[in-house]
Formats: sequence, structure tokens, C-alpha cells
Amino acid sequence: MILTIDVGNTRIKAAVFEGDTVLESFVFDKIELEKKIKKILERFKTIAHLVVSSVGDVEKQSFLAFETELKVYFVSNEDSFPFSNNYGTPKTLGIDRMVLAAGATLLYPNQNRLIIDAGTCVTYDFVDENNVYQGGAIAPGLRLRYESLHQFTAKLPLLAVQSPEDYIGKSTTESIHSGVVNGLVYEIDGFIDEYKAACTKIIIILTGGDADFLAKRLKNTIFANSNFLLESLNQTFQYKIKND
Repeated sequence: MILTIDVGNTRIKAAVFEGDTVLESFVFDKIELEKKIKKILERFKTIAHLVVSSVGDVEKQSFLAFETELKVYFVSNEDSFPFSNNYGTPKTLGIDRMVLAAGATLLYPNQNRLIIDAGTCVTYDFVDENNVYQGGAIAPGLRLRYESLHQFTAKLPLLAVQSPEDYIGKSTTESIHSGVVNGLVYEIDGFIDEYKAACTKIIIILTGGDADFLAKRLKNTIFANSNFLLESLNQTFQYKIKND
């Protein structure tokens, strides 16, 4: 069994895999990390590997504390990946984006793939049909958009994410919800339209914490999978084992 952990900017996601099958997934705060890992290991006693992808500020030692119980592996930019990297600044490419690109390459070989990760930030990553990573885009996610309206204005309130009733806001609160949610939906649909115009056939994968919330609002057909990064971590690790 493999325990995969994704340390994001806001929260931590984890999943236990047996082969390609997800046995259980978890979401928790960073402060709970060691306690949660202990509980997972107590429940799934045959976990042999802990595979970590991190863009957050959690110390490696928090994971290395479990080295006596299982093998700990940190995915890094120095690893071999199943795609060629055509990014202009490859050392600055986030490991989460590389893992997503690897998962898409392994699960959908030799196809044009656009992976959209809707979390704290929204990232767009394109791997072409020749398995070349070409780049993408980074934009603020839903929560950042709400927070920026509040922090950088004198009077706009900080609101929780909520589905707008209409695209025409009849109050300040409704206008914020419309602007934030509809604005991001139009952005994502716009990016998808651009890629579809450039590629005759393309697979669109939407993942991240806000994937389910956004998926039903998009006009484009997509594969929505909120656990795609964890599945990609599992696939990337299996690729490493086979190719080392």
C-alpha cells in the first residue's frame, strides 16, 4: 500500500492506494499532520511507502519522523517524469504542476491534455500529444478573489464562497458573488475555448478543492476529479519504481 500526501497552500490532502485503487482519502489542516498520519498508519498497517508532494510550508522532518515505519519519498523537480519539459524556467515550475502533468501523461497517453487545478490558485497546465509539457497559466482561486476584494478596498466585506443567484447582482453582496464566481467560470471556459481552438482533440481535467463547485457551472465538457493530484502522485511514484 502507498500513502500519498499533497501539502497545499491551505490544507493537506492524503489518500491510501492499493495498486491504482483509492481505499480512502483525507483532508486536514497542517497542524494535524503527524496525528493524522499516525491514525492512518494504525488503520492501514501494510502501508509501505509515504509519497509526498509539497508546495506548502510543512517541514520535511514532520514526515521523516515516520522513517522507522515506512519508506518516505519526496517528489522533486530532479526526478524523472514521463514527459519532456519545454517550460522556459523549469526549476521554477511547481512540483504540484509537474505531478499533475505526469498523471495526465500516464493516464491519457499521446493526447493533448489541459489540467486545471482549482485551489488557492488556479493553475492551467498543457501537455501536448507528443508528451511535451508546454506551460500554462496561474491565476487567483476563488478564496483569493474574495479576500483581495476585502483587503484592498475600504468597505467591501469578506464573504464565504457562495453560488450567485444571477449574473446581475442586486446588492453589494450579490455583486461580489457574481463577480468572483462567474468571473472565474468565464475565465476557465475562456481558457478551454482557446485550447480547443488550437487543438483538434484535447482532454480537459479539472481538479482541486473547488473542482466540484465549479464543474457544474462550466459550459465545456470536462473530467472533474478532485483527487486527481493524489492519483497522479501514486502514478508518478509507480512510474519511478518501474524506471529506476
